[in-house]
Amino acid sequence: MTLLNRRMLLGAGAAGLALGGLSRVFANEPPVKNAALIPDPDSLLDLPKGFSYRVVSRAGDPMSDGLPTPARFDGMAAFSGRGGRTVLVRNHELWPEHSGRAWEPGAPPAWLRDKVFSADSVGGTTTLVLDRQGRIEHSFMSLAGTSTNCAGGPTPWGSWLTCEEPRRTGADRIVDGHGWVFEVPSAAREAVKAVPLKAMGRFNHEAAAVCPKTGVVYLSEDREDGALYRFIPNVRGKLAAGGRLQGCAVRGTPDSANWDKSWTPGTARPATWIDLPNPESPEDDLRLRTVAGGGTRFVRGEGLAIDADGTLYLSCTEGGANAKGQIFRYRPTGANTGEMTLLAEPRDRALIDMPDNMCVAPWGGLFVCEDGGSDGDNFLRLVSPKGEILTFARNAHIRKGEFCGVCFSPDGRTLFVNVQTPGFTFAVTGPWGSLAKA
Repeated sequence: MTLLNRRMLLGAGAAGLALGGLSRVFANEPPVKNAALIPDPDSLLDLPKGFSYRVVSRAGDPMSDGLPTPARFDGMAAFSGRGGRTVLVRNHELWPEHSGRAWEPGAPPAWLRDKVFSADSVGGTTTLVLDRQGRIEHSFMSLAGTSTNCAGGPTPWGSWLTCEEPRRTGADRIVDGHGWVFEVPSAAREAVKAVPLKAMGRFNHEAAAVCPKTGVVYLSEDREDGALYRFIPNVRGKLAAGGRLQGCAVRGTPDSANWDKSWTPGTARPATWIDLPNPESPEDDLRLRTVAGGGTRFVRGEGLAIDADGTLYLSCTEGGANAKGQIFRYRPTGANTGEMTLLAEPRDRALIDMPDNMCVAPWGGLFVCEDGGSDGDNFLRLVSPKGEILTFARNAHIRKGEFCGVCFSPDGRTLFVNVQTPGFTFAVTGPWGSLAKA
């Protein structure tokens, strides 16, 4: 287990229970507890008093391998590197028509050609090695030739799982050849060969979260009729050795969208898991087979976060009776059973507007990225262990892009977060103790 994961997960252990107050907050819908955000004179990132940011990386910056930094930053994690260094592994949600790609479709650099997954695809990951002062010491394309790398998640053994969320055809089928999870070691110092982990399923992947106690990998699906999955590896920590894919079934709940408001926030329902053979799914039907087998539909499952006790948090960006988003909590109760709680379903966009990427703070609580743009703005929210909701940051850039990739440095002192467009990675520091006491 890397220092990052140990610190974050140990710090979050008590938060798994403390966050139960979140359901009461959303049920009662109190005003947001806003710190006064200080307008940024550079119109990039508004933060509370005492906090400051530094731009670590921008789309288009030259990298150490000679390529320009690709655009459309998305999911990201921070790992402990040698000699006190911090390693960021970052997704790029690109497809060929996007601007800001590092090479022309079909023409990757010669030194990448034997490592790309598809020469016509321009997504992938970049790795940034930061020195003790937080400056980029080395940067490079670490995975190439994949499609629309959206979110993912860190593993306890020090790698990043990057997930493809490929485009769909007019027949609502994902693009042939894509829809996989790939693994990128944080210790790599050059591009790794792109090898799909096909046993983890082919679908519109979003995020991944690895249980630190069991090695089970949870997987979300960004689709209006998506499902929640888990992958039980044959060998813990060796995902390429295969395993078993399953879909989540919440008892009495074929659809978690809660259009009829019958699921009261704060209440739990029993859940179990359904085996899904043929995970490579040439028909793109894993979600359909899940529901047909008694499983549950989740509306645009996106962010996943997990704590030391194996408690999982899931955000559904357009779920809820008012399609403003939901946050669920899943707690295992046995090898194939658990309980799913509708933790939050805000009716007021001033609370949280379309929650997306999430991370557990070192002291507990959840940082939640918005992808909604209520009144033209996207915010980074913090749900405290007491269940209070704080507005921590506002994207002040004129393009109003979504926040994504929120994570903490191995020592817990720096928060890293991306703004997808036009493409910034920020490092934020300040009096975190004041938030821990909030």
